[in-house]
Amino acid sequence: MAAGGAVNLAAALARLDAPYRPGIVGHYNDNKLAVVKVDGEFVWHSHADTDDFFLVLDGRLTIQLRDRDDVVLKAGELYVVPAGVEHCPKADAECHVLLIEPRGTVNTGDAGGPLTAPEREL
Repeated sequence: MAAGGAVNLAAALARLDAPYRPGIVGHYNDNKLAVVKVDGEFVWHSHADTDDFFLVLDGRLTIQLRDRDDVVLKAGELYVVPAGVEHCPKADAECHVLLIEPRGTVNTGDAGGPLTAPEREL
């Protein structure tokens, strides 16, 4: 990530080696901007203290929600999961997503487990 330079999201996504292993491409205030590849179903989880922002860059993403209808997003569409709402992202084919969340937010929220990924700068 070049300080003060433009970020090429396609190049950043090309550096990701597996689904559900986000890479940080920038920061603003106390938030991180991360890209992630989504392929298959993630893990049901929630974030008690923060909303979860998803912007689909390429492909199709379904955000399953326990207490309401699923949200299906296409490229160019975004959705914010409110804090505390249990959700599970999934994609039938690889899709690319931009996430915005506070620094230190764990990707698996309250669920933990083997899909928990450390924060990493690209």
